[in-house]
Amino acid sequence: MAKILIIEDDPLMSRMYQKIFSFEGYEVDVAEDGEDGLAKVRSWGPNLILLDIMMPKMNGMEVLERLKSDPTTKKLPVVILTNLAGQKDAETAMGKGAVKYIVKSEYEPKEVANMVKEILAGYTREEVPQVSEDKQQG
Repeated sequence: MAKILIIEDDPLMSRMYQKIFSFEGYEVDVAEDGEDGLAKVRSWGPNLILLDIMMPKMNGMEVLERLKSDPTTKKLPVVILTNLAGQKDAETAMGKGAVKYIVKSEYEPKEVANMVKEILAGYTREEVPQVSEDKQQG
């Protein structure tokens, strides 16, 4: 089953989504800030990232930029899950390479889980993006 990394500084939110995705059969890990998230991307090699924008140390837009500028992670699907409801924020995130922009208050957690499942279902098992093996060893 696919591996999902949740990069979210709100522990209640991250635990809730961790439980939902684990129940659906996914392997799930959590990072509480952008720096920790980037480290886990390289060490754990997720197939999809659920990324908050407003976080300490490094915000989600910075994380997205770094992921999309690195050849080993640029193909990983990144779903933005945030409280920022502005159209400009959504356009910026999508322009930087996010595959979906979800405003937390507009959807029930189960609906978010279904959206993520649909994104992952868009890839065949062989095509599910992963971090390149040589980067995982570092």
